[in-house]
Amino acid sequence: MHRPDDHPEPNRWRALWVTLVAGFMTLLDVTIVAVALPSMQRGLHASAASVQWVVSGYALAFALTLVTAGRIGDTFGRRRVFLVALAAFVLFSAAAGAAPGIELLVVARLAQGVAAGSLAPQNSALIQQMFRGAERGRAFGLFGATVGVSSAVGPIVGGVILALAGPEGWRWIFYVNVPVGVLALLLGFRLLPRTAPGGRGRLDPMGVALLGAGILALMLPLVLAESGGVGRVWWLFPVGALVLFVFVRWERRVARRDGQPLLEPGLFTETRGYVTGAGLAALYFVGFSGVWLVFALFFQNGLGFSPLMSGLAVTPFAVGSALAAAVAGRLVDRLGRLLTVWGLVAVMLGLGTTALVLWLAPAERAAWIAAPALLVGGLGSGCVISPNITMTLRDVPVRMAGAAGGALQTGQRLGGTVGTAALPGLFYLTLNATHDDYHEAVALSVGSGVAAMLCALTVAVLDWRRDRSDRAGRCPPETSHSHTHAGQG
Repeated sequence: MHRPDDHPEPNRWRALWVTLVAGFMTLLDVTIVAVALPSMQRGLHASAASVQWVVSGYALAFALTLVTAGRIGDTFGRRRVFLVALAAFVLFSAAAGAAPGIELLVVARLAQGVAAGSLAPQNSALIQQMFRGAERGRAFGLFGATVGVSSAVGPIVGGVILALAGPEGWRWIFYVNVPVGVLALLLGFRLLPRTAPGGRGRLDPMGVALLGAGILALMLPLVLAESGGVGRVWWLFPVGALVLFVFVRWERRVARRDGQPLLEPGLFTETRGYVTGAGLAALYFVGFSGVWLVFALFFQNGLGFSPLMSGLAVTPFAVGSALAAAVAGRLVDRLGRLLTVWGLVAVMLGLGTTALVLWLAPAERAAWIAAPALLVGGLGSGCVISPNITMTLRDVPVRMAGAAGGALQTGQRLGGTVGTAALPGLFYLTLNATHDDYHEAVALSVGSGVAAMLCALTVAVLDWRRDRSDRAGRCPPETSHSHTHAGQG
């Protein structure tokens, strides 16, 4: 039964926690597996190139599914899509854990990625649907904290599981999703709101095909980067850009003919803050996602840390991110884009200082000396991801919330794929050029991630200045202080 806007869902906060737990699992699986790749390779007698697909195949399937799944949720009901996707994620997690060989493990991870990509856009869409006003900002704050913290704690959780579970511990990285997922599924059946489908039951199959082909062409060389994919199939980059251009023209044509495009053009031309927020997120995730693999390579291969100790070395960042994101959700209405500007400055300062410390400090004390800088970086990150999601999605009409959330996360995943291919690649190139100087390699790679964040900072500053100019033009000076939504991006 559809609930009118002025009667909020009574179970909305409990339902939110169900969606956040499910979302945390799917996003955690992007990074948690990385620390287990060596033990998977030994246990399954697999090649390095094939085992890399356990990570990259999941990320690729995840990104390819997001927008289409969001549109399906908008059309046929978000609760239904969420529950089906969560059940599939649990099933394929169990299949991945039980896989007897690398081929079946990769197939299970591809299917798991499709399920995760189908579930993810329903999270932000359900927030749009269940919450209004200031509550929506707080709910998006918690969602943003989940996005940021899940990526940061993946290496920590993976290290703990491997330390506790022994030689076959990598299987428990997948098995742990099963009890958590089943519990979330049962609670979801009870708590998620039952609403009437928001569309007329039609999709845009040509739009689905064009968007999928474009994203695949852009991402495939990157996910194959470790085996020389960028050099072999570089021509897919211009092909992907051309296909996405055709996709945009097609969607405009469908909209002009009063059809149902996969992504409504008005989302980009009429929804305030959406394009800026999506672009900022993609740029930020280039640096944010890439540094975790670089840190793991440095601490484990360079300093000889165990997976657990490697994860614990970056714990200050995760702690800072969790603390700041919870608070930032309450500040975003008051500070707006200025909050992300200061957050980006802090995360760049923290990671830049970390790069210098790991380059110059004695190896036996580098992790301890870098801890305060990582904490500052985490506090900054918590003020970037969470507020940016809020400002990007809060003005999106509820009827297109799933597709909008899917497109935003597609940009994040694409940026993350660029980062996880480019920064470790630069790390290895520097090692070869410096005869295995791990300290210089980590400094140069993390510094390059900070440079990508500088691009995001430029976007944030320009948007903040534009917003200040807009407000000055709208409001007389003596009354401008009374506006409570200053800084909307």
